[in-house]
Formats: sequence, C-alpha cells, structure tokens
Amino acid sequence: MLTYPPYAFSIHHDGSGRYVQSNSGEGGLRLGDKVKIRLRAMSDVPIERIFLRACPDGEQEFIEMQPEQEGPACRWWEVTLRLTMPIVNYRFLIFAEDGAWWYNGSGLHRHTPTDAEDFRLLADYAAPSWVWRSVFYQIFPDRFANGDPSNDVLDGEFTYLGVPARKRRWGEPPTPSGPEAMVEFYGGDLIGIEQHLDYLTDLGVNALYLNPIFTAPSNHRYDVIDYTNVDPHLGGDAALISLRRATAEWGLRLILDIVPNHCGVNHPWFQAALADPHAPTAEHFIFYHHPDDYACWLGVRSLPKLNYRSMALREIMYSGPDAIFRRWLRSPYSIDGWRIDVTNMLARHGVDQLGLEVGRGIRKAVKEENPAAYLVGENFFDASAQLQGDCWDAVMNYAGFTMPLWHWLSRFEVRQYGRLIRPSSDLPWPTRALVETWEAYRAAIPWAIARQQFNLLGSHDTPRILTIVGGDQARNRLAAGLLMTYVGVPCVYYGDEIGLGDSRDTTARGCMAWDRSTWDEELRAFYQKLIKLRRTSPALIDGGFQVLLVEEDTLAYLRDAEEEQLIVVGHRGPGNRPASPLPVAHGAIPDGVEFIEIFSGMRARVVNGHLPLPAMSPGVMVWRAGS
Repeated sequence: MLTYPPYAFSIHHDGSGRYVQSNSGEGGLRLGDKVKIRLRAMSDVPIERIFLRACPDGEQEFIEMQPEQEGPACRWWEVTLRLTMPIVNYRFLIFAEDGAWWYNGSGLHRHTPTDAEDFRLLADYAAPSWVWRSVFYQIFPDRFANGDPSNDVLDGEFTYLGVPARKRRWGEPPTPSGPEAMVEFYGGDLIGIEQHLDYLTDLGVNALYLNPIFTAPSNHRYDVIDYTNVDPHLGGDAALISLRRATAEWGLRLILDIVPNHCGVNHPWFQAALADPHAPTAEHFIFYHHPDDYACWLGVRSLPKLNYRSMALREIMYSGPDAIFRRWLRSPYSIDGWRIDVTNMLARHGVDQLGLEVGRGIRKAVKEENPAAYLVGENFFDASAQLQGDCWDAVMNYAGFTMPLWHWLSRFEVRQYGRLIRPSSDLPWPTRALVETWEAYRAAIPWAIARQQFNLLGSHDTPRILTIVGGDQARNRLAAGLLMTYVGVPCVYYGDEIGLGDSRDTTARGCMAWDRSTWDEELRAFYQKLIKLRRTSPALIDGGFQVLLVEEDTLAYLRDAEEEQLIVVGHRGPGNRPASPLPVAHGAIPDGVEFIEIFSGMRARVVNGHLPLPAMSPGVMVWRAGS
C-alpha cells in the first residue's frame, strides 16, 4: 500500500477562482485566453520543482511552474497556460525530496496516471451562470397546492390501463404502487404553485423545477400524449404563462421536465403507428413484430420508446425550427431550462447507441434559443461521458453526491429498478468511502460542470431523506447542511424543509402540508439559514473544495475563496464527537485566524495549525473565518 508523505494532503488545486484565473470573468473562458494556473502546499513541503503537464493537440507538453511569494501558511506556484482547444486537460508533475509524484483530479499518485482524471478547462462553453447562485425547489405538481378545484380530475372521468381515474382528498396517503397509484389525483395545479410563490421566496429558494406538466393521463405525466400543450387539469397553457410572469416578478427561475426517451401509449403518434405500420409516425418507434411487440421503457408497455434513428422524430423533438425543445424556451413561456428524463437511456437501444449524438443535438438546439438555459439530465449512474461540456450542463447527481451520502447516513445498498441489493451486515459505510466516491465523480468531469451539478437529497423517484435516515432529525439536518455546502447547485424536494414524511411503502409523493401547525418550524428555520448562506457565500458560490479531516464518523472540508473561508464539519454519530483540534494548516489557514460557527455563534482560534473544536453532537457545524 502506498504511504503518503506528511505534506501530501496540503498539495491542492481545483478549478475554482483561487486556482484558475483569467480576465474573462463570469463570461467564461475563451479560446486563445491565457489562464493563470495556481497550486498551493504547506510552507515547509520539500518540493524542488513542479511542472504543469498539458497535451495540446495530443502531444505532451511540460511547463515549469514558478514559485510565488510565500504566504503566512502556504507556498503557491503558478504558470500561464494558453487555451488552444475547446477542452484543455492538465495535471502536475511534482519533484520532491522523496522522488516524483503526479497530482490530478483524484489526488497525489506515484504511478503515472491516464488522462481520464486530469483537470479540465472548457473554452467557449455556454455556462448557465445564473445557477451558481441558485437554490432549486422541486415540485410534483399534483401534490403541491390546489389553486383551482374547477379543473380537478373527477371520479371516473377516464379509464387508463383499465383503471378509472379517482379524485382524492388532500392529505390522504397516496396508494403505494400499481396502476391505481398512477390515476389518483389530488388536484394540485400551476395555479396553486403561483399562489404560494410568497412561501417559496420566504424560504429563500430562487429557482423551481417542476415534474412534467404536459398533457398525460397519469398524475406523474411521464406518459405524455401531447408535448405541445400543458395538461388542462393543471390549468393549461394559460396557467403556465401566468406562472412564468409571476415567477419573473418574484425573481424565480423555472425549469420544466421533458420526456424525450418515451411517450405514453395513448400518444397519437403511437396510436397511428399501431393502426398502420406504414404510418408516417411508425418510424418514431421500434417494432419487433407489429403491432404487439415493441421497445418500451424497462418493459413497461404503456411507455413505448422513441426511435432516434428517425430524422423526422429528431426534427420534431429538437432540431427543427419549431421543435418541442425550442417551443417552450420562447415567449410567452420563456422557461429557463429543461430537466430531461432518463438521459442514461435516451437514444440507446442495442446496436443503436445514439445517446451522445442526440444529446449534443438537443444542446445545440436549446443553446441556440437561449445560451443561458440550464440542461439537467436524469441519470442515477456515471454520467461523466455526458458531462464534458458538449452535452448536458449537469445531471441529477445521484451517483456523485446523493447515494454515497445515503450510504454514509443509513446503510450501503444499490438499487436496480424495483429491487434493492444490500449486504447482510449493518456495519456503517466508511467515511473514507464517502469522500473517495465524491472525489471520483468530481475528478471525472471539468470543474465548470462540477460546480453546477444538480445536487439533491431525494426526489419523486426515491424515499425522502427523513425516511432514509430513519426519522433521525440530527442526521436529517446533517444531510441538509452537506447539500447546501457541497460543490454544485442544491435542490430541496418540496416539503423536506417542514419535515414532511413518508415511508418506503407510500413513496415520496404525498401532499404538501399547508396546515402550519403540522410543520417542523425549527427545521424550516434551519433550511432558511442554510439557503441564505448558500446564495450569498462567495466560498460556496465560487469556492474550492478540500477535505481536511476523515474520521470513522466525521468529515470536515474547506470551501475557500479569496473573500471567504468556510469549514464544514459533519458528524453522523451515533454518539457525540469529543472536543479535539481539527488540523487546518494543510488548508493554508494560518495561526491566529478566528472562526465563528454560524448556527451557535461559538468562536475558536487557530493554534499550532489546528482549530480547537468543541464536543459535537450528531449534525453539522459551519465555521466562517472572521476578520
């Protein structure tokens, strides 16, 4: 096993503003820019020389870095790198007294690494810079608020998959699963969302993500039958226009959910294809034997899969001048982006692996309409191939943030659709495993993408975080604290902020509680403070990320910007962490700096390279460096 020298953990570089500096500002890096690349380490490291290793046009190049003036707790090296390609990879070769080391996105290595985890800069990348200061709030429209009962689904109004539609009373527990669960409606609509924008802005969020709103027979509406109209039971197109105007007045961004991988079995395209194998829309689908044997999403016959070998389908969905992806970005709707369903499967079927080709086509079309539009893919797995600047701006970061956090706070398990696979042992997942998983997923993508990854604690497709942690409020708050301080864009699932519960049997799609007496007011105030911090802190908006401490049940990390330094300490329990000093010298924090804990107001001063932490119960502390 490789033994690291004591100075190894002080060597640090990431893609944030302290380490990558250019004159381009928030407009992003441009081809031809000269960029200053900086690396830091503790003052007494026995480093002799450092080279930046780049690979312009495929040929290896080494540029020697020059030492800057030594700081109070660290040394800096810098070099200027010219951006000659759209994606510029680089890593560092370090010569120390004990030999040669490589340093890349996954850390320090004795072996010579491949380019896969090099640091990467994106030139001429259309970044949705507004998301850097955003906190999202996800809403499942049927379950948030009923603003207009006149548009509610009525009992028996229609039958879907052999089951009649059913109107439910607000707040009744939803049916756990099966066809009945899909056709029960509580009456939530876009009018209800608009009526509660004051609640959302008071909470502090400034961006909304809505689950599908286009016409469909189910309450989840992933079985769309009309991409060109908002479902009348949600208020129709007029309600979206009104909501869009209202969100703009309140300063809220809005992204919608779209399903380009499949449609509903009742979609006119599919019905025409069933009736006539030579119908113009038959090529939109994949028939093995017409009409009964066709490709569908995970074997669900009510969700026939779309076939992107069809150029006609591509034109309708995204490439044509009036395509669906373009339509809703235009006035009067003017949405700010898309969450795209099951992008891990999109345009992939056997020998036809068209996912990247179609993803790039969607990106091109969307960015032509609005260069600042935010494109978020749904992907529960490794999406790094789609996150290199030419496809999605982000994915729902289940694999790179959410699930590792679940494992650490609850137990390790992996999920296959409809199935859990877990070890027999209930041993806690190691903190080191959490840290290294987070690191691996950051290292696989450019920092410009990592800082806008869509981070979440749960969604409509998962149990709520309060269920994951078994109702443990300390771990629930710890999860929220890590969500709001980790690299990326946080999203709150509706009701998590008031302690809305569920069970693994009833799903996370219960109704929002509007009876304030049922709220966990302390939890909501905790969320408010975290959200305000996330939206205003330079260290969280544009800061770097460095792990300071990994213990059996505790981790600590630094978020640093020129204007601010924050230290986040998370302790999962089960018992209290005793008072002990936190090493911070390897984070370039000098002695004498005072830190203030933002929730308690406690103060501590760095002494001999350590911050003396008090005893800590399970939960999270956030320490800000004082003046």
